[in-house]
Amino acid sequence: MARVTLENVTKRYDDIVAVDDMNLEIEDGEFVCLVGPSGCGKSTTMETIAGLTKPTEGAIRIGDTDVTKLPPKDRGVAMVFQNIALFPHMDVYDNVSFGLRLRNFSKDEIDQRVEDAAEIVQLEGMLDREPNELSGGQQQRVAIARAIVREPAVFLMDEPLANLDAKLRVHMRTELQRLHKQLDTTIIYVTHDQAEAMTMSDRIAVINDGELQQIAPPLTCYNEPSNLFVAGFIGSPSMNFLDGKLTESGLSTEHVDLEFDVDGLDLSTGAPVTMGIRPEDIYPAETAESLSSASTTIEATTDVLEPMGDEIFVYLALDGSSAGTMTSDEASRASNQLLMSVDPDSTIAEGDTVRVVLDRSKVHLFDTETGEAITHGIEELPRTPAESIATETEGSSSAASGGQHE
Repeated sequence: MARVTLENVTKRYDDIVAVDDMNLEIEDGEFVCLVGPSGCGKSTTMETIAGLTKPTEGAIRIGDTDVTKLPPKDRGVAMVFQNIALFPHMDVYDNVSFGLRLRNFSKDEIDQRVEDAAEIVQLEGMLDREPNELSGGQQQRVAIARAIVREPAVFLMDEPLANLDAKLRVHMRTELQRLHKQLDTTIIYVTHDQAEAMTMSDRIAVINDGELQQIAPPLTCYNEPSNLFVAGFIGSPSMNFLDGKLTESGLSTEHVDLEFDVDGLDLSTGAPVTMGIRPEDIYPAETAESLSSASTTIEATTDVLEPMGDEIFVYLALDGSSAGTMTSDEASRASNQLLMSVDPDSTIAEGDTVRVVLDRSKVHLFDTETGEAITHGIEELPRTPAESIATETEGSSSAASGGQHE
């Protein structure tokens, strides 16, 4: 095992900045996913760690050693690529042991390491097979075994499951988690698939345009995103966003007004604020009785329904118009749209007028100009003494009425 540290790492290609002043510390034995959209710099970051790419600026440390200028073979890392790249004319044994034979390990040592690696990735009895006799998942296991026999301090995996079918990807995710527990070593994993990042990693490093946006445990990135990009990227379908302005009593957007206590937000009235709410935190008003922090009701028209089996995605038009050919991500950022998730037995139909509420505790507020998070969860406006007395009186009257009815 080894700690991996990136200190102010920058990589430029002429006038293109692929990695911009990256500071990242990965602990011994951690499983960290570098996640972000295509072209964000995550693979380049990994390549600088592997030594395949030299950083323009900054330093890279593995353990206590500065490896910035060391060749890949001297860094104590092993890499698994998206392209499995097995030698087609070699059997599994020869593919797995190839690197050891180049380093002149003894026959007994090679046999023992290959046998141990085959057991770990469940390839026993397949060492004499050639790659064309293996399934895609088995070929990927051979590539992983080839990395395991080197006994590296750090495993680097660059989208190793991208070429597998959906069912096999899910299975291999489980296998990689089991492998990490068994080897107890540091793994840095690159992916654009947030499902892989959420399910496998101890922490997620979210990258965009070469810059580190947030590094935190998966649920922290999901529940407490540091900015608009993380909020929109993590979670499927994407978080809903509505742009508005702060008022003395809350937030006013084009179609939705939300009242809450603005004290302590350190923002002035009229400041541009973006509200975020995830689809699963929007409820039909009639099913939200148990919600202790429900907002006031919002009226909308159902536009499109997407049954997913365990849930239904409901596109809500706040002004009665259709989303047309919008994708879910585009709809999430439209000022007149909300995407809601409901139970599969819901009776909501297209064209219905519905009333919905938001879970106040799950409403996120972001600075529209900087994109930075302001708060996660909002509180009701504090009641005046007169309002409190009126509420208590109404409650007493209701209780008395109920007693008389009985």
